[in-house]
Amino acid sequence: QVQLVESGGGLVQAGGSLRLSCAASGRTFSNYGMGWFRQAPGKEREFVARISRSGTNPFYGDSLKERFTISRDNAKNTVYLQMNSLKPEDTAVYLCAASSGLLVATKVSEYDYWGQGTQVTVSS
Repeated sequence: QVQLVESGGGLVQAGGSLRLSCAASGRTFSNYGMGWFRQAPGKEREFVARISRSGTNPFYGDSLKERFTISRDNAKNTVYLQMNSLKPEDTAVYLCAASSGLLVATKVSEYDYWGQGTQVTVSS
């Protein structure tokens, strides 16, 4: 089992920034690719970004690469999501997830463990 706990969400004005963290415990963190998803009310869970086990090869959802940056610190068992130039449409619950697969994982079904999420609200 891998336990994931997100933090860093909150209320921010449009144009502002937030840095989300996801702390992992349980099994060896570096054995898992890590991803961030988001889910707005009434919408499906959306892929945001993922990063490989070693911290290379970040991959982002459509149009997010210019504003979001995913990173990880395997010594701290933590993955981060830096979000800049936030927009009201970024408002959602942000969830981190761990994948034991070796391929680039962008689908919900490709992830084995999930956190509870952290709320991000961007006001206009």
